Amino acid sequence: MSIRNTALAALAGTVLFLPVASFADPFTVTDVAGREVAFEGPVERVILGEGRLVYALAAIETENPFAHVVAWRNDLNTTDLTGFNNYIAAFPEAAEIPFLGNLTDGTLQTETVVDLAPDVMILTIGSKAAADEVKLEEMLDQVGVKLVYVDFREHILDNTEPSLRVLGQLFDKSERAQEIIDFWDEQTARVTDVLARENPEKPVVFMYRAAGLGDCCGSFGTDNYGKMVELAGGINLGAEFLPGYTGTINPEQVIASNPEIIVVTGSDWTNSPSTSADGPSYVNVGPNAASSADQSNQALSALMEQPAFTDVKAVNDGKVYAIWHQFYASPYQFAPIQQMAKWFHPELFADLDPEATFREFHERFLPVPYEPGYWLALNEE
Repeated sequence: MSIRNTALAALAGTVLFLPVASFADPFTVTDVAGREVAFEGPVERVILGEGRLVYALAAIETENPFAHVVAWRNDLNTTDLTGFNNYIAAFPEAAEIPFLGNLTDGTLQTETVVDLAPDVMILTIGSKAAADEVKLEEMLDQVGVKLVYVDFREHILDNTEPSLRVLGQLFDKSERAQEIIDFWDEQTARVTDVLARENPEKPVVFMYRAAGLGDCCGSFGTDNYGKMVELAGGINLGAEFLPGYTGTINPEQVIASNPEIIVVTGSDWTNSPSTSADGPSYVNVGPNAASSADQSNQALSALMEQPAFTDVKAVNDGKVYAIWHQFYASPYQFAPIQQMAKWFHPELFADLDPEATFREFHERFLPVPYEPGYWLALNEE
């Protein structure tokens, strides 16, 4: 029997044990894949197909983002350990929520999904190809489980606001979602409006993706951090060479392009399988990383000794920075846009305070306190 048929058989055998949904005001969401998905009322049992969806869910369901989560993927633990620990400390019951496998690498067990009896499984749009390959929507539909796609990564301008609206509908928090969207728009406009008015010369920027976790040089194409560079008033080097939102650029091409500014992305990858056994070679930026700024500066300096950065202008001029990698998987993109704008155009944005902006967002929308350390400049005191 094929994998697909085995899964279908398991689902069919479980359907009689699923609870009957309670009836409330029905609604329909249109997810970022363009699918219309109907619900009888707000969801009660939810599977997060990516753990980092908590970044968005926490802003919607601030009182307790885990109240309706029955399972989640383990990527928050492996990509942002400090953030994971902060949420577990704030909501200890979350430590008991089971981890699920990853659809894209075949470790997700559909039988486990059915046993948890969710109302909905929320996946990121990057998982859709894998979901389509195994006919996941068809499988879940047979047992009354909805499937909804959101996206805070692949197309940030097209999909961040619609994704927030979808989450607002699912959790009966549409007004809350709109407040977040309004904040996002207002804070981003504090940069884009100035740039539109002043039209400054734009520096060439190389975004070094997940620096230190693998071979040089991962970067971003025309979206995600590449789009954020553009919105912040820079020219994203990766856009010229990468067709997707991420990819790899040859070190020789980085040297030849001679970027004026380098920004690496970093996080607390302590539990990442890509972390070297000899100790971290990445830059730890993110919540509470300010307490280890000296170590992060040393890691950033060491990265700039790689052959890709031999005699490039950014290194020679001391315009090398690090920023939290996980901004790329959250609806917080306004914060790095503001911070990069200050790096790219310090005179234009001398009065802009991204630290205060992100602190305000935490105080208004998030259930965990703000802890500085989301960005740093090389050799900054």
